Amino acid sequence: MKEFTDRQLDRIIEMAWEDRTTFDAIQFQFGISEREVIDIMRREMKPSSFRMWRARVQGRSTKHAAKRNYGIDDARFKCSRQKQITHNKISKRR
Repeated sequence: MKEFTDRQLDRIIEMAWEDRTTFDAIQFQFGISEREVIDIMRREMKPSSFRMWRARVQGRSTKHAAKRNYGIDDARFKCSRQKQITHNKISKRR
């Protein structure tokens, strides 16, 4: 198993908790498999927190890129009233 700094471990755990971050993204960034992410989570978290996380991600399609039935652009939340920053109609006040 690879050795990680505390900062890297925190980021791996944070990414694992995020619903829309896939295990593939974690693998791309840190070079570890889903199995290794699970082992890190088991080792670094309290048993009750690990069980809660495991139940949450078990079979979740958003954690596995191959199971997603939508593109990455559709995965990001965007309010219908939100405008791109370049189309913002509010002028800067001086």
